[in-house]
Amino acid sequence: MNDESPRGLPQADTETPPVPPPLRFDRAEWAAAFADLGTFIPYVVAYISVLHMDPVGILLAFGLALVGCGLVYRTPLPVQPMKAIGAVAVAQAAAISGGAIVAASLVTGALWLLLGVTGAASRLARAIPREAVLGVMIGLGIAFMWQGLRMMGSDWPAAVVALTLAVALRNSRVFPAMLVLLAGGMAYGVARQPALWQDAAFGFALHLPALAVANLQWQDFVTGTLLLALPQLPLTLGNAVIGVTEENNRLFPDRATSVKKVSISTGVMNLAGGVIGGVPMCHGAGGMAAYAAFGARSGGAPIIFGATLVVLALCFSGAIVFVLQAVPAAVLGAILFLTGLRLALGNAPRTRDWRVLLPVGLTAAAALWNVGLGLVVGVAVHWLCRQNSRGQV
Repeated sequence: MNDESPRGLPQADTETPPVPPPLRFDRAEWAAAFADLGTFIPYVVAYISVLHMDPVGILLAFGLALVGCGLVYRTPLPVQPMKAIGAVAVAQAAAISGGAIVAASLVTGALWLLLGVTGAASRLARAIPREAVLGVMIGLGIAFMWQGLRMMGSDWPAAVVALTLAVALRNSRVFPAMLVLLAGGMAYGVARQPALWQDAAFGFALHLPALAVANLQWQDFVTGTLLLALPQLPLTLGNAVIGVTEENNRLFPDRATSVKKVSISTGVMNLAGGVIGGVPMCHGAGGMAAYAAFGARSGGAPIIFGATLVVLALCFSGAIVFVLQAVPAAVLGAILFLTGLRLALGNAPRTRDWRVLLPVGLTAAAALWNVGLGLVVGVAVHWLCRQNSRGQV
């Protein structure tokens, strides 16, 4: 058995690797392919509109990473913007340039590739108890629900309609919920803001990305490393490495992966993406929950989403702003709320043992503020509970 997975996670059998299951591109995969837009669109729009980064490089990097992950993992493993880096970059846009974002992507890629290849990421994961991982997942789910509610507040009638449709069509194969929400949301957004359609340029025009590394300065690497890449590491470890491995192996035990493999893919996609002007990317447990909630059961969903981004970036760059802004925030918020609900409920412990419930609950509460802090709290409380149990024996 593979000993690289953290304690408590289903482990992949590396002695006799199974035949990879076929990729699916049916209606369910198409419907679920765009289920992660609730976290994708806000950050990408911010990078383009606030930091004035080239949308071609950003979308192309995401697209190629999604296609690669779908082919390699054969599960709906997502690719998302790194949230802590995105939040800091937007909040301090006056002091952070697009070059610093690209440098952060390169530094992040190098760090995670090193952690994965050396096995350091696996050793870190084994030191974190399962209760802490569950608490992080629940905390992220609640955070997604809260963010979804905030986005829904921009247009409650549209949000209520979106939630109603999502629940009513959750098992429909004729009218997949995600496709109905996107089509309806886009039509509603255009009707509410006709200028979006009028300003869009839908014509075909080949547009290749620039070689972003050619213009980087040493100041970009200093800023990208100290302000962006290093503060992101705990969040990535908790959610985008350990968390997504847990979620993948829980949902698809026949296609289990390892912390080492996820760390390496995180490093590779950020190094490759940074070269063409991409932003820091990660795998997120919430994104996998979103894919699964709307019907994805193979790597087909991320491949469909990724191929769409590649075509949009290379051939229809004039329509990028329209596509990113047409779906109202309230509809995206409804999708994010349902994703968070599924993530929280799916990782809730099925026990009444206080030695499990206490560290899970306190970790979830701390993770609402900071995932890195949540991991520290989870490990500490788990250790205290175990010491208390030993003292009572």
